[in-house]
Amino acid sequence: MPRPILLFTGPFADLPLDTLAAKVGDWGYQGVELCCWGDHLEVQRALSDDAYCPARLELLARHDLHATVIANHKVGQAVSDVIDERHQALLPDYVWGDGKPAKVQQRAAEEMMATFRLAEKLGVGVVSGFTGSPIWSYVTGYPAPKPAVIAEALKQFAKQWNPILDVARDCGVRFACEIHPGQLAFDLHSAEIVLDALHGREEFGFTFDPSHFHWQGIEPIEILRRFPDRIYHVHIKDATLTLNGRSGLLSGYWPSGDPRRGWQFRSPGRGGIDWDAILRTLNEIGYDGPLAVDWHDPGLDREFGAADALQFLKRLDFDPPTRGPQVFRG
Repeated sequence: MPRPILLFTGPFADLPLDTLAAKVGDWGYQGVELCCWGDHLEVQRALSDDAYCPARLELLARHDLHATVIANHKVGQAVSDVIDERHQALLPDYVWGDGKPAKVQQRAAEEMMATFRLAEKLGVGVVSGFTGSPIWSYVTGYPAPKPAVIAEALKQFAKQWNPILDVARDCGVRFACEIHPGQLAFDLHSAEIVLDALHGREEFGFTFDPSHFHWQGIEPIEILRRFPDRIYHVHIKDATLTLNGRSGLLSGYWPSGDPRRGWQFRSPGRGGIDWDAILRTLNEIGYDGPLAVDWHDPGLDREFGAADALQFLKRLDFDPPTRGPQVFRG
């Protein structure tokens, strides 16, 4: 049967969960990818208050919703990033603390460990998120890094994330790292070297979001074909390129929606992504997990867009052939 369709609650984190859940249920979604910011899911409260998790699940159940995936992108970003004042806005006060970079990274790592324990408590099998990158500024910067710098960054990354993944293993939960600009894994080849740095740990896989490949000029289905056993989660978000001779593939200094950008996110089906090819390839690799709408479109009302995205996916998602691909012979 078609895969369950979730709404990633991150773009709606300004709304209380009880308000959002009522809307998501009315729109017809089957569940949520519950973010660990706003009031949607509070990690430390969930671990210290035995009544908290049952209450969250009961709230969702009142609207016929399930929590299938939880997300902690903001805290994960601080584990391996070069910490500066921008991170304070991302993090809970108790993770930011005194703002000293090494301590922030350590507290972020501890919070990610707690997130996996929370997932186990909720009965959720996948945590999605970011990892941050100690060398993102080198990707398009000058001077270019020497190989030894890259090797040291990968070693540092593994040292930071292996203890977190040990907790994931012990909890029976997998981490779906979103391949995304700004992360150590941002395209196919960088995802390969990150996986190698972790010696192919089974706890570590990827969140596939084709919008982040489309605007980089990467064919999204090549990611699926390269990592068929490592796609632990899928985000649905579209993108469009507006290369008009004045701007390029980098975002520049401009916020989402600014016409000076060379690309923009779009609601699913309203950009340039070949969704039929992606759904067919997901069938080919045997991915039967949820599809989570990560809604972002500066040109649409978000409530209209979230409801519209669900209807688009319902029309598009389809079962693979019951007996494998059909071969026609002349």
